[in-house]
Amino acid sequence: MESVNLLAVLLAAASSFLLGGLWYSKALFLEPWLRASGAIPQAGHPARVFGVSFVLALIAAAAFALWLGPAPPLALALQRGLIVGACFVAASFGINYQFAGRSPLLLAIDGGYHVAQFTLYGLVLGLWH
Repeated sequence: MESVNLLAVLLAAASSFLLGGLWYSKALFLEPWLRASGAIPQAGHPARVFGVSFVLALIAAAAFALWLGPAPPLALALQRGLIVGACFVAASFGINYQFAGRSPLLLAIDGGYHVAQFTLYGLVLGLWH
């Protein structure tokens, strides 16, 4: 099995974690996401939510890095990040959201985050040599 750069994987996971903080903030999509999802705003997220979310981002970044292989060309890494985010993750959300009767706006926000997340993974891993 090919090895991956663990520091690059950590940076990719951290960058997507930061992206999520911005994406779901009041500055971007928090209010429309709350309306579309029907979620109840919390006074603050418990450490468990952040901890589990980071571990899951780390798993996703590591699996993506393994799939890309060591030192992928930037264009390939970006292309694959876009494909994984849009065609695997967001499309899968779309299937679930369709059956659950979720709104297209919610799919655009949640799916868009994952397109940006995996494209960001591609950027970090493609730039890291």
